[in-house]
Amino acid sequence: MTNPISDRALPEPGAELRRVHIKSFGCQMNAHDAERMADLLAKHGYAATGQVEEADVVILNTCHIRERASEKVYSELGRLRERKEERLASGKTTRIVVAGCVAQAEGTEITRREKAVDVVVGPQSYHNLPALLKAAETGTAMDTDFPELDKFAALPAPDQRRLLARGPSAFLTVQEGCNKFCSFCVVPFTRGAEFSRPVSAILDEARGLVEAGIRDIMLLGQNVNAYHGARADGGVADLAALFAALAKIVGLERLRYATSHPRDMNKALIEAHKTNPKLMPYLHLPVQSGSDRVLKAMNRRHSTDEYRRIIDAMREARPDIALSSDFIIGFPGETEADFAATMALVREIGFAAAYSFTYSPRPGTKAAEGTDDVPQGVKTERLHALQALILEQQTAFNRASLGKTLPVLFEKLGRYDGQVAGKSPYLQAVHVDMPQGRIAKDYIGAIMDVRITKLASNSLHGEIISADHSASEGGYAA
Repeated sequence: MTNPISDRALPEPGAELRRVHIKSFGCQMNAHDAERMADLLAKHGYAATGQVEEADVVILNTCHIRERASEKVYSELGRLRERKEERLASGKTTRIVVAGCVAQAEGTEITRREKAVDVVVGPQSYHNLPALLKAAETGTAMDTDFPELDKFAALPAPDQRRLLARGPSAFLTVQEGCNKFCSFCVVPFTRGAEFSRPVSAILDEARGLVEAGIRDIMLLGQNVNAYHGARADGGVADLAALFAALAKIVGLERLRYATSHPRDMNKALIEAHKTNPKLMPYLHLPVQSGSDRVLKAMNRRHSTDEYRRIIDAMREARPDIALSSDFIIGFPGETEADFAATMALVREIGFAAAYSFTYSPRPGTKAAEGTDDVPQGVKTERLHALQALILEQQTAFNRASLGKTLPVLFEKLGRYDGQVAGKSPYLQAVHVDMPQGRIAKDYIGAIMDVRITKLASNSLHGEIISADHSASEGGYAA
């Protein structure tokens, strides 16, 4: 049963400082949710710590997409229970919070199986965390409702110093939920129906990020290109229109988005990649399989031919576009011919990166009602073959950068003294050794032309050849 929450239950500002440790699993949305939870709790006297041993509150921000997600949560909770008992023996109280999609899907089961859990909160309700922690002083508190109120309106603006400490790139959630109901996916059940934030709210948040020093913003959503947010004039803006409005913000130099669905790649968004200079030449567009028969069983509602036509249109609009995708291997009924079709599609299109996983049934989904009839050994063998091909393509894509000049946004100090690390427009990690007499930290937040001179296993290395400039000042030199 959900505990009632009210603002009166919030701890008073200026209360004794407590420490919170957040361990986040899964997607970029979860990583961003973790940041927002940390920002929220900071307003109520909680300082973030990377050391779970010293935390008064430990939050597991869970993901239900990956294989055996629930089992991993319970394993983690067993270790936390022991740490909670150890701290209690020394007179210290620990609150354990399970947040995110596993909490949403299995909240009651979590509290039944693990009595050490104090708070269970779904991804649509974490703005209630301070009140839930207060309520947990007298018993387990749970909030897994789908509230009618916009949680983003209830969240405080992030502290500017905390924002910049994370680097000059930031996430901004513009859309949540999904109406597609792919047969393997729990998102419609854990994140709810599609919801798009109003344009004005997104612009206000983006301006606040830029004022804090952010130069690169990635728009997030479970199905981000389904965005249809309300405009101030009463109309509705799609994602391309939102990008056009965001591009007018002075100081915002780079725009990105994830994750997309092929059915929502409209002509306006494809055209935006051609006409909006701040929209980076990178597209993450999950296809999941190269077999039309498997795609139909997945309820993806697009064909491989439709996917190819989208890619062709994207490359016509933006010839230097880099592509990434998602693949599920060993979906029920997948044959050798189906897998061969996936490999053929990958060879045909060519990807700069991809995320690939073996299928595992998610409770409550349509696919889980059938038989998982592809042996695990076959799944693993196919996955390794696909990943080897993707790695070959990724290496080739990175190798093609050698000798080129790319504008790099420097985000943090490198591993070695005098080194600074950043990202290219294609999300490649780039490391640069500072010229003698230059201070590496002074370059963080700058966008500079870098000539790529060396390829490492997971990154590029180069040398600075220009002063700071905006991404909107021109293309990328060959």
